[in-house]
Amino acid sequence: MPRDDASLIAPPRAYGEAHVAAGLRGGHSHLAGLRQSGSAKVLLPRASDDDGLTAILLNTAGGITGGDAFAYRGEARAGTRLTLSTQAAERAYRAQPGETGSMNVALKADEGARIDWLPQETILFDGSSLARRLEVDLASDARFLAVEAVLLGRAAMGERLSDFAFTDNWRVRRGGALIYADAVRLSRDAMAGPATLSGAGAFASILLACPAAERHLAALRDGLGPAGGASVIRPGVLAARILCADGFALRQVLIPAIEALRGAPLPKAWRL
Repeated sequence: MPRDDASLIAPPRAYGEAHVAAGLRGGHSHLAGLRQSGSAKVLLPRASDDDGLTAILLNTAGGITGGDAFAYRGEARAGTRLTLSTQAAERAYRAQPGETGSMNVALKADEGARIDWLPQETILFDGSSLARRLEVDLASDARFLAVEAVLLGRAAMGERLSDFAFTDNWRVRRGGALIYADAVRLSRDAMAGPATLSGAGAFASILLACPAAERHLAALRDGLGPAGGASVIRPGVLAARILCADGFALRQVLIPAIEALRGAPLPKAWRL
């Protein structure tokens, strides 16, 4: 017989996939492929030909909670330039015990191509559980710039995280060979340690992979100041980490750093 038991009712879950490909036509980057499903949508704002193709990702579910799953793919074909960003900050909400939301990103840049992965911040709410993964495949002369910023609650709302789980794994390959790997695992107990966040309320990771990445090191260190550090991991790979008290302070450091490495302004969605 039917049971009046709330435990038998599975909460709704959000799923979304989006794939954007840039191709070359008349010497300019244009949309060569687009697929979207579920709660993942893609907006394509108009841009000058010199800006390449810009795609803005939108999560119509309004955030990610335990059991939700999103997957994004970006492909910059030979000689093109593709920028992927988000319409707003992503939000990781409280998850049910034993459940984790996931976001998987796969990017590919062919010969002479450039791809920029520039999502806006991810906000972790108390009780959230989120696992992210970034996989990048670069041709021998392709250029890649990535930023991921994370806010540990909303400082202006007086939020403090008492319980959460967050993992973030990056793997970048050039010509099939691994050139960069980074793994972040954070929880309540890791927030105050001197080897992790030292009490910071916001942090960001930046990666630039291109043949002349070393040329940007001195200027990037000067721009970050005491808020962050930058290093050349290996020839052609420059990485940086930034720690700030809150999201406002983080943006003051992060935006100029990204624009300097990119050589162009951020997508307008960042300033709306």
